[in-house]
Amino acid sequence: MSLGEGFTPMLPSREFPNVYIKDEGLNPTGSFKARGMSAAVTMAKSYGLKKLAAPSAGNAASALAAYAAAAGIEAHLFMPKDVPLANRVECESYGARVTLVDGLISDCAKMIAERKEKEGWFDVSTLKEPFRVEGKKTMGYEVAEQLGWRMPHGIIYPTGGGVGMIGMWKAFDEMQQLGWIGAERPQMVSVQAAGCAPIVKAWDEGKTVSEFWPDAETLAAGLRVPKAYGDYLVLDILKKSGGIAIAVSDEEIMDALRQWAKVEGVFAAPEGAASLAAYRKLRANEFFSASDTVVLFNTGSGLKYLDVIEKYKLGARPRPASRQIGGIIGPY
Repeated sequence: MSLGEGFTPMLPSREFPNVYIKDEGLNPTGSFKARGMSAAVTMAKSYGLKKLAAPSAGNAASALAAYAAAAGIEAHLFMPKDVPLANRVECESYGARVTLVDGLISDCAKMIAERKEKEGWFDVSTLKEPFRVEGKKTMGYEVAEQLGWRMPHGIIYPTGGGVGMIGMWKAFDEMQQLGWIGAERPQMVSVQAAGCAPIVKAWDEGKTVSEFWPDAETLAAGLRVPKAYGDYLVLDILKKSGGIAIAVSDEEIMDALRQWAKVEGVFAAPEGAASLAAYRKLRANEFFSASDTVVLFNTGSGLKYLDVIEKYKLGARPRPASRQIGGIIGPY
């Protein structure tokens, strides 16, 4: 089940020599989530599954809705009620069953877990099935190929659930086994929003797993994941690669979003712009030098966040979602 995902551009930065922007916003449905859902829905169709369910901060829902529509499979999507408008409208247009929840993505996941047996849903949540990571690992293959089968010094990746980073790390191992690359690895950098940074907190405290982040708050919807299911895998990758976890504020994210648009001609999702904000900090503290080849991932298109960006311009700030899951709006 393909809608034309993958092999997105690797754009050389006009502002920073040796820096490249991997623009995932040019995938179907406007984000890197298309890669994983293409693989997951392909396999779901081959197994004869009829109903798929997933919690989402927005873009995973859009991708699942699109690929499920193409496959003739029902999609049941649970998203926080303050999900970007484009995601909700897109999912409805694809014919998915959408439920908006007064809470966070963790509350959405809980509702699916409680109902999936009764409803006959197959749960395609992050790392609850093996194929989304297989789709996302293609980002790692593309980074190597587009750099002439050389590893960059670093990769900065916005981390909500972290499956993209886990997938790329798997790809590097596979490429070494194939003899396409050697044992070298990029320093992997996990960037999160300061208002929801469980991976960063665990890294700073030297822990192998993260704690649930209370009152998660950030305009970058995809980074509002209070505890990643595969947090221990992400933290292990950071350690093995000599990488780091770093947090950036919403103000830094929006400044980076505007800078990429004005200087690079890339209208990035807030999550993707966090990569530039993180790179600025890592250059300032000399974690990376000007001669280091670094790939910054823009995970999605800013066009999916017009309402969020406009609200920010008007002075509105995100508020923590309620921790109560009793108030369900929908289904639509």
